[in-house]
Amino acid sequence: MGLPQKGEDDAAHAREMVDAVYRFDSRRVLATLIRLLGDFDRAEEAMHDAFVAAVEQWPQQGLPANPRAWLVSAGRFKAIDSMRRRARFDATLADFAQHLDAVTSNPAESDDQNIEDDRLRLIFTCCHPALPPDAQVALTLREVCGLTTEEIARSFLTAVPTIAKRIVRAKGKIRDARIPYEVPSETDLPERLDTVLSVIYLLFTEGYSASSGGSLTRPDISLEAIRLGRLLVELLPEPEAVGLLALMLLQESRRAARSSAAGEVVLLNDQDRSLWNQEQIAEGSALVKRALSSRRIGSYTLQAAIAAVHAEAPNGAATDWAQIVGLYDVLLTVNPSPVVELNRAVAVAMRDGPSAGLSLIEAILRRGDLEDYYLAYSALADLNRQLGKTTEARTAYQQSLKLARQEPVRRFLERRLEELKNEPGKFEADGIAG
Repeated sequence: MGLPQKGEDDAAHAREMVDAVYRFDSRRVLATLIRLLGDFDRAEEAMHDAFVAAVEQWPQQGLPANPRAWLVSAGRFKAIDSMRRRARFDATLADFAQHLDAVTSNPAESDDQNIEDDRLRLIFTCCHPALPPDAQVALTLREVCGLTTEEIARSFLTAVPTIAKRIVRAKGKIRDARIPYEVPSETDLPERLDTVLSVIYLLFTEGYSASSGGSLTRPDISLEAIRLGRLLVELLPEPEAVGLLALMLLQESRRAARSSAAGEVVLLNDQDRSLWNQEQIAEGSALVKRALSSRRIGSYTLQAAIAAVHAEAPNGAATDWAQIVGLYDVLLTVNPSPVVELNRAVAVAMRDGPSAGLSLIEAILRRGDLEDYYLAYSALADLNRQLGKTTEARTAYQQSLKLARQEPVRRFLERRLEELKNEPGKFEADGIAG
């Protein structure tokens, strides 16, 4: 076998460049193409054609100075050519192609800020109140954030075909109802904010704790959510938008310490806190204070305040669990949910002892809540283990293992089960959430 030819090396390098740009910039390119072309499917086809052109041309021409703008321009021209070819079957396409050719004649001149504005326009379009709430979230996660239908289905604990239908119907509704591709007016922004915040946090959650697979986290996704959060705060500096950004920064600050060099789970109390990102902690803590000072305190701000208490503690033993329980008490009045109850129960166990927390978790599970949530059974197992209830701990760990999808988490639970054979065990504050 001979050595690779130079042309082959150039082609491989160009492909690597295209792949990198696709990973980091494809959703920005798509957002601008949707604005230019006025149709989701047409824009997706144009984006695909643009990336194909990049694979063909970049080996000869080199990487453009602004790859994003190059792809937008290429996609636009490809779409115009396609519409002109189809015009003989649909005269309206010829008119639209002529109009498109006349406006924004050189998208390559668009600056990065225009492209970022397109991302925000797309977020609010996908979250339009004319769409059902579940469709708003699914469409935004798919089109704005680039999650696959399978990833979204796992996040919703919903069948893949169901999510796919929601997305298709949402696109059709936007097209047929001529929903405008724009940021809402100042008077309409606040009522649209809740869904947008929910979408961004769901995206962050998928990155912070991947729903399945071989890696505990997906930093590219969590950092994308933080970037979107920053854009939203710049556009609409409402307290809850500020609180969400604070929460994401404080949680993301722990990422480097949440897994070992081998990719194994490291629990919160065992983490090397010198690895926590102090810049993110400082920024997140300042944002928490800013949000709290507004006195319009919501769920994300309260969760960020809890994360800030963890960040302030030099080690697990120094954590102010009484303050955390108090914050969870307030959070339950603002956003009552079984997951919040579970987190409060763990905090109560840390403050008052495992028996107090165990009774609370058992009550949640008796109601039938969180029966598909592996962290509920992990926390149940940890508390039983600390109390020396080996049989109950083993049963709960086994149930948690059945529900867990992440490979590092599954390995962690398997080790816990193995340890039960010889050791009394040690209670961990955050289950395996970290």
